Amino acid sequence: MGDLLLVRHGETEWSRSGQHTSFTDLPLTRHGEEQAKSLAPLLAGRPFALVLTSPLGRAVRTAELAGLTGAVADPDLHEWYYGAYEGITSDEIHRGRPDWDLWTDGGPAGPGGEPGESPEEVGARADRVLSRVAGALPDGDVVLVAHGHFLRVLTARRLGLPPAEGRLFRLETGTVCRLSTEHGRPVIAEWNTRA
Repeated sequence: MGDLLLVRHGETEWSRSGQHTSFTDLPLTRHGEEQAKSLAPLLAGRPFALVLTSPLGRAVRTAELAGLTGAVADPDLHEWYYGAYEGITSDEIHRGRPDWDLWTDGGPAGPGGEPGESPEEVGARADRVLSRVAGALPDGDVVLVAHGHFLRVLTARRLGLPPAEGRLFRLETGTVCRLSTEHGRPVIAEWNTRA
């Protein structure tokens, strides 16, 4: 049974500033590109049964710079849809909604019709991804290149936790995490690994 490797894309201007980024397809910063390149030694020499990326450019570019080949874009790996909170920091949101918490409240629909998602909706997408990769894991490791909040929810779901428990797993840009098994149960084997 293979491991599930999670790669968070490299830094963008908004990940650096703390702005919520789902629809806006920002490129990697120069530092983000260096982060992505630095992941190559962590991933080199491993045969992967499956490599999936978010369809967003920052994830696709991270996979390329990290030396991953044969990646397939999967729309379910898209970042959490923040709706009206796209481009806004948590501090800015709290000025108008002091009790707001992404992990319990989700993102409200935007005025232009941009959808927001609840933790449960993001969890349903994560469950679909986990169902798809389950067939490849017996053949080897699987890599998912995606986004911070989404990968945190996916980790919670892989461990049998509710989607909102993704709040427990801080995930840095340009890092690799490894979910494995121990005695037949999913476990975190590595977290926020850098070269």
